[in-house]
Amino acid sequence: MSCPVTCAAWVRCGVAKETPDKVQLSEEELKRLIEEAQDRLGDDADGSDEGQMEHGTNVAIPGRAKSSHNNEDLSDDELDEYDLENYDEEEHTGDLKLGDSLATLAVYGSNDHDPYITLKTTDQYEEEDFLIKPSDNLVLCGRADKDYCSLEVHIYNHEENSFYVHHDIILPAYPLSLEWLNFDPSPDESLGNYVAVGNMTPVIDIWDLDIVESLEPVFSLGSKKEKKKKKKVKKSLSSEGTVKGHTDAVLDLSWNKQSRNVLASASADNTVILWDMSVGKPAASLMLHTDKVQTLQFHPFETQTLISGSYDKSAVLYDCRNPQDNHRMWRFSGQVERVTWNHFSPCNFLASTEDGFVYCLDARSDKPLFTLKAHDEEVSGLQLSSQIKGCLVTSSADKYVKIWDILGDRPSLIHSRDMKMGVLFCAACCPDFPFVFAFGGEREGLRVWDISKISAVNEVFGNRERHVLASANSVACSSVAGSSSNDVETAMES
Repeated sequence: MSCPVTCAAWVRCGVAKETPDKVQLSEEELKRLIEEAQDRLGDDADGSDEGQMEHGTNVAIPGRAKSSHNNEDLSDDELDEYDLENYDEEEHTGDLKLGDSLATLAVYGSNDHDPYITLKTTDQYEEEDFLIKPSDNLVLCGRADKDYCSLEVHIYNHEENSFYVHHDIILPAYPLSLEWLNFDPSPDESLGNYVAVGNMTPVIDIWDLDIVESLEPVFSLGSKKEKKKKKKVKKSLSSEGTVKGHTDAVLDLSWNKQSRNVLASASADNTVILWDMSVGKPAASLMLHTDKVQTLQFHPFETQTLISGSYDKSAVLYDCRNPQDNHRMWRFSGQVERVTWNHFSPCNFLASTEDGFVYCLDARSDKPLFTLKAHDEEVSGLQLSSQIKGCLVTSSADKYVKIWDILGDRPSLIHSRDMKMGVLFCAACCPDFPFVFAFGGEREGLRVWDISKISAVNEVFGNRERHVLASANSVACSSVAGSSSNDVETAMES
């Protein structure tokens, strides 16, 4: 049965707790959770029961009735064929008794004394799998099963070539986006190991990855009860202190690594919200797009710079310090699927569209540095290698993953592969191993692929220098968003 993987994310080695905590609920906490679940499901259950009573009481089971009639119709001659009167009498073929056949068998009081059982207990191996080593990466993915949705936490160890599910978390709604973050809202300002999950509801749930068997998120942003107002008001780009959260599904998330309490969310309600997680409330709402905002990403080095892409075929660059007076817009040939910053060229970013194109743009310029027809259908995954300059990996609804060399802004195809996973929904690059990527699609679960095993990839990138990202101040160009002119819009049609 197909269980689509809709989103994926990596966690660096050494971040997760070596021995995760297990949830231990008190009777009061368990009672509260059960009551909350009953309140949410009560109406649906009542409707379902009524439907069963209405339609199920008069339904006959034809198989049973037919079987009883068949038994009545059997004649005596047909029964004689089976010799049922002598059914319990055993046929003796010899003098061998049951005790004689078991005489040579040895019986041991426990597996510890049995010399033929070398694996005395599996507890040791289960404990080893439960421990998280400093060399383990976590790979997170959102799965949509037939009856429920879940967040799966996988262990990937590159040195041992191991990959398995460590634990999973039941999610309340269909997952659409994942974003790892280490901000802990508690007063002690310790570093955490959390993942923010955007789903088909307006609520963003933040889960603790160091806790297994968790039943509820650590905290949530937004509320399901908020409904979209139909009242017509004059649209402004930024609304501070008035917005209460999204009113539709959360399609993408981006955490600000410099200002760690800030999380940006893109929604089907056409808005981008900047959340202050220290208080759990929106700090600002950016409303420049006219259709669903599908993707967004903070600049890797500049705290104030954010890029977003939308169904309205545009990408918007914001200076979050003053977005109303400092932003730039680009127009594309199709809906924008993904955007990502080039961490090796901090003034450049890439955008992919529903019609299979990938654009590379300089945030200070109007025209693209290059335009690439990458796939036949929408480009759902757009990932640059974490350490290899110029290595771009794309995935698409056309079922293919393609590896490109974009060094010098002259893209060339290195390798292409049908992943046999159906439509591909997501791609993510490992932060510790630059040639390891994770992919999710409509079937075959989550797949991790080390592209360095491809000979063509080794020929092009094998000897290329690996770059470890330096601090923000030493790499970033001077104020990307600040250098853009006020309210500039540029069109790019393929």
